[in-house]
Amino acid sequence: MRPPTITDALRARRLLADHLPPTPMWSYPALNAAAGATVLIKHENTQPTGAFKVRGGLTLLAGMDPAERSRGVLGYSTGNHAQSLAYAAARFGAPCVIVMPEDPNPAKARAVRALGAELIEHGADLDAAAAHAGKVAADRGMRLVSAGDEPALIAGVATAYLEVFEREPALDAIVVPVGAGSGAAAACLVAAAVAPGCRVIAVQSAASPAAYESWRAGVPLTRPNRTRVEGLAAGCGFALPQGLLRSRLADFVLVDDDAIAEAQWTLMRDAHTLAEGAGAAALAAVLAAPGDFAGQRVAVMVTGGNASEREIRACGGITAAA
Repeated sequence: MRPPTITDALRARRLLADHLPPTPMWSYPALNAAAGATVLIKHENTQPTGAFKVRGGLTLLAGMDPAERSRGVLGYSTGNHAQSLAYAAARFGAPCVIVMPEDPNPAKARAVRALGAELIEHGADLDAAAAHAGKVAADRGMRLVSAGDEPALIAGVATAYLEVFEREPALDAIVVPVGAGSGAAAACLVAAAVAPGCRVIAVQSAASPAAYESWRAGVPLTRPNRTRVEGLAAGCGFALPQGLLRSRLADFVLVDDDAIAEAQWTLMRDAHTLAEGAGAAALAAVLAAPGDFAGQRVAVMVTGGNASEREIRACGGITAAA
């Protein structure tokens, strides 16, 4: 599996220009005051699927030959990767099947079905869903799309980071949430090429630390997957993104789920932004370690806004307001 290059990212940007406009990046005075830094929010929550992963899905489907595309794609996901594939498959007229763990986020499940994909609910967590997806893909002859080990997905996601550095080339740091790791890997790829002085910092839930521990160990590991933040709920490290992270990542930190919920509320209050838990994890890391970012210019990736009503009501700020 050949790792993607900056050339692949530039090709993906040209391809996506016909499908997706650049997303905004804004700074908010109240948020800057809370963080003690100039925080620039990259609003990937404004994508048509509500999350950054659509960039990868479109890049993947566009690069498939017509015969492979006609057999269809099959993915496993807690939601955003699923919507990415379903959206791209609908754009290119390809069959699409998604396997989600049982009792998925209802908004994400509804969105997948609305895009015309077949949804299968199987297993208690993403690992069980992934195993079942492999069997279904083999039975149906469909292209199984990994949540992390796909060069085209990383190249597509890298276009978000090209936009970041074109807007703010003198960043001190960029903070990226990690589930499977495609986003942080893409950030490393782009920063190394166009902003080598910018630190890329990855963030994962302490309740699901597989990618974090894989990075520290230097090999993909499997770890307990207990986070309630579904976009960060990965129980294993993925080889392709881990290879990019090991060579270029400046730091990897863990935050707890309650801190992520508090960051969700802070984004709603100070940046008028609805973020799902994974989309608030990067800000949670900045707020948890203000001394590490004081006085700096920091980009925070709000990777998605697909929060369920239950999740919104459960976040710390809503509870406090009630």
